[in-house]
Amino acid sequence: MSIFFKATACVLTALILWICLNKSGKDISVLLTLSVCSTVALASISFLKPVITFVQSVAGLGQLDDGLLTVMLKAVGIGLIAEITTLVCKDAGNESMGKVVQILSSCVVLWLSIPVFEKLISLLDKILSNV
Repeated sequence: MSIFFKATACVLTALILWICLNKSGKDISVLLTLSVCSTVALASISFLKPVITFVQSVAGLGQLDDGLLTVMLKAVGIGLIAEITTLVCKDAGNESMGKVVQILSSCVVLWLSIPVFEKLISLLDKILSNV
């Protein structure tokens, strides 16, 4: 939990600095935003490691394919990265770039999901052939 409090304190301190810098130089304030978002994202990884381990153990109990689990975790990661990128773009004053990143992330998640859809169709084919 100390990582959470340190990261929150870092964000609040950076926010005060951002408010001061935003009046004089927008370029530096955007760089500050990027660096703080990257730092907090790296700090959040320590909280995700136990979650990934838990999901893997549950997948083992349910005999789920590791490929499906990998697709799910990648989709979550892509969504988080896209959200952070969109917010930074919006903060920098370029909401259009943020929207295009959201579109890109949706396309990538759909592309990643093709093996899941193939397994689903295969399973439905197998079920319907037995009926």
